[in-house]
Amino acid sequence: MIAGGDARVPVGREASRILGGMLARARADIHAGHLVRNARALAQVSGTPLIAPVKADAYGHGVNLVARALEDEPSVWGFAVAMPREAAALAPLTRKPVLLMTPAAPEEVGPLADLGVRLSVSSAEEVAALPAHARVHLKVDTGMNRLGAKPPEALRLGAALEARGLLEGVYTHLACADDPDLRMSEAQIHAFAAVRAAFPAALAHAQNGAGVLALGRVPGLDLARPGLALYGYPPEHLRARAELRPAMRVTARVGFVHTVPAGESVSYGALWRAPEDTRVATVQFGYADGYPRGATGRARAVVRGEVRDVLGRICMDQFMLDVQGLDVRVGEWVEVFGWDVLSASDLAAWSDGIEYEVLTGIGARVERTLVESAG
Repeated sequence: MIAGGDARVPVGREASRILGGMLARARADIHAGHLVRNARALAQVSGTPLIAPVKADAYGHGVNLVARALEDEPSVWGFAVAMPREAAALAPLTRKPVLLMTPAAPEEVGPLADLGVRLSVSSAEEVAALPAHARVHLKVDTGMNRLGAKPPEALRLGAALEARGLLEGVYTHLACADDPDLRMSEAQIHAFAAVRAAFPAALAHAQNGAGVLALGRVPGLDLARPGLALYGYPPEHLRARAELRPAMRVTARVGFVHTVPAGESVSYGALWRAPEDTRVATVQFGYADGYPRGATGRARAVVRGEVRDVLGRICMDQFMLDVQGLDVRVGEWVEVFGWDVLSASDLAAWSDGIEYEVLTGIGARVERTLVESAG
């Protein structure tokens, strides 16, 4: 026993039982129907099946939940991740192909190939490290300058892969597809076309979500990889191109309700003072859970169907909400953002961020659940 410890502290199965009885303070409902409908809408616009990006815990939605929602969806060819550990964890859970979009270390290549993970390569060294049973997607750099082989080198690498029977796909990534000026995207597609034409048997993919919505059907492409759009957040100027709905709703419990007397302040720094006696709810969700501290002074949340101001500075574990005139009780749920009233776009705007940061920032303390309806 640790010195000073209490022999009454439960351990093992008893501790697990007690932990299982603890109530969630915040939860994220992941709408399976919205994910499926978004996938079908994007596949219709692109004219191809999709590779669904589920990196970063499926953009914060929970990779296991998203994979389950899309496992039997015909419009989804497979899944894509960014890290070898993500690929190794997901591959045993799905019958669909899993594409690793970044290079694997030499010691990781064999185990990943054994799991059937599709490997990305961009260099002769990466090609040389491949085992005979690998299935490979060749990454082509057409202007992003992050990963990939330039087209002349890609032609050489592709020929070497094809000679060994390893080449399954070729792909590139669009750098500016969310820009209304499509000249760079079109130039990238043009540069990629020469590589794609050299390997007609390979699956070709290039479009992210913005690329799908901006460019529509692109001749010669077999798959598309819409990321944020799949989760319901296309670029604002492209939202009319497809009916997409946010897939995540985050709610949090009210932990305390009290009246702040007129003139007294709320939260750190005394940034907000009550102009009159004000009923305030303390909501159990803070920046450790993914509520950006930078949204202080601008954030709002939904309680009992009303949009109310967040008062004072957002804390690590909690925020305070104006519930004046509402009969709010401890244990009620407040909507932080969802698919009807407020969205991750609102929270991103309030915190001078982007939807990607909001969604991927939802923390591990938030209990994620796959739901079939908006109830």
